[in-house]
Amino acid sequence: MGLRYAGAVTPAEAHRLREAGEAVIVDVRTEPEFQQVGHVPGTPRLEWPRNGSRAELQVFLDALHAKYERSETLLFLCRSGVRSHYAAELAAHAGYEHAYNVLEGFEGEYGAGTNGWRAAGLPWETG
Repeated sequence: MGLRYAGAVTPAEAHRLREAGEAVIVDVRTEPEFQQVGHVPGTPRLEWPRNGSRAELQVFLDALHAKYERSETLLFLCRSGVRSHYAAELAAHAGYEHAYNVLEGFEGEYGAGTNGWRAAGLPWETG
């Protein structure tokens, strides 16, 4: 696949790893997406920069470094698996050896029909 990070996992795999205490899911969606569309219970949110400027990416990395050790396994989750791909890539570039993208995202891939965390019937909540 040519990934620049540790790999990609399905929503079901992400759920299993989180429940086993082997990984942390980091939601990189916006606050409205997180609150109104729904989120994985107990999952921290670290918003991916909107325009991807160097300064915004550095703010994202600074927040990541403040919350997580580089040795932790981090599973990045967004709406469809796109922003989380970039977040995992940036984290890996910054020294996080166990950075993963959650495939399909929370709501499912664009144009792929019904998939993603919610469609898989995994735990989620709003608010």
